[in-house]
Amino acid sequence: MEWSQIFTLAAKEFRDRIRNRWVLAVALVFTVFSLVITYLGGAQQGQIGLKSVELTITSLVSLVIYLIPLIALLLGFDAIVGERERGSLDLLLALPITRMELLLGKYLGLASALTLSTTAGFSLVAILLYQQFSWPGLFHYLGFMISSVLLGLAFLSLAVFMSVVARERTRASGLAIALWFFFVLVFDLLLLGALVSTGGSYGGDIFAYALLLNPADVFRILNVFSLEDVRTLYGLSSIIPPALAKPWMMGSVMLAWIIVPLALARWRFKS
Repeated sequence: MEWSQIFTLAAKEFRDRIRNRWVLAVALVFTVFSLVITYLGGAQQGQIGLKSVELTITSLVSLVIYLIPLIALLLGFDAIVGERERGSLDLLLALPITRMELLLGKYLGLASALTLSTTAGFSLVAILLYQQFSWPGLFHYLGFMISSVLLGLAFLSLAVFMSVVARERTRASGLAIALWFFFVLVFDLLLLGALVSTGGSYGGDIFAYALLLNPADVFRILNVFSLEDVRTLYGLSSIIPPALAKPWMMGSVMLAWIIVPLALARWRFKS
């Protein structure tokens, strides 16, 4: 595997996203929404503006869970199937490049664009937090930003896998939207319905560990348990066992959500 060819493909993919101003558009969306939510997120508690790092992170968690997975899925759903429909996939594979190098190059380029847009969109809030709370506040917020990037990369891996599996671009886009609905909207409702229908007999730890099957819930748990004050703001924290209340463990699960879909995409693409 030639890393120089992988980085060349990644750089081309990244330049394409910069050229069509995708990164700029997403960064502006994140900037506007993050500023509005940061200043108005505590309105229900009768607070407006930057009151604490904990309240800021809590307010932005919902924005990240709804917006970043959708953007990542829309970014990556046509990474491979789009090339196939345009007829350029056979041309690329005719070059001295392997399928694995092509897949990794595509993914790294898209991941770079997504990471840049996410960090740029949240950077203005980071500057405001640093001015008001200095380094202690910025430290926890940087952890939130890193976990947001990991969430985006996890859904980007799922999108690339769907792009490899699907034979048509329209089918890949439908699968991407279906994944967003399932993980962001439906998954928790199914778990809650199962918990209610069983009268709570099979709740507790089983329910908590089932949340690990959803990268959006892993992100929520990771940020809920990152700060003491944040844990008290979520009723979800009362059902999470102490074994899962460790950032390094949730970070490892999020990395697994990035690696496993990519490994499956590699296996499917090679076959």
